Amino acid sequence: MSDTYIIEVSSEAAGIVVRDERGYRFFAANHRFNQLEGRLFRSAREAERIATRLLAGTLEPEAA
Repeated sequence: MSDTYIIEVSSEAAGIVVRDERGYRFFAANHRFNQLEGRLFRSAREAERIATRLLAGTLEPEAA
């Protein structure tokens, strides 16, 4: 299992997630995803889902 994943949304680099002892930490690669910077996710797939919702405008501000 990898420790680092690139997250892309609609062929756009959103950021990377890096696994640590508590989960996967998000690092934004694009200012459109700065709201997720430093957030901890249970999985890389969860980070991708949230980044997709953020780009689509369906993510509530308090959820990010």
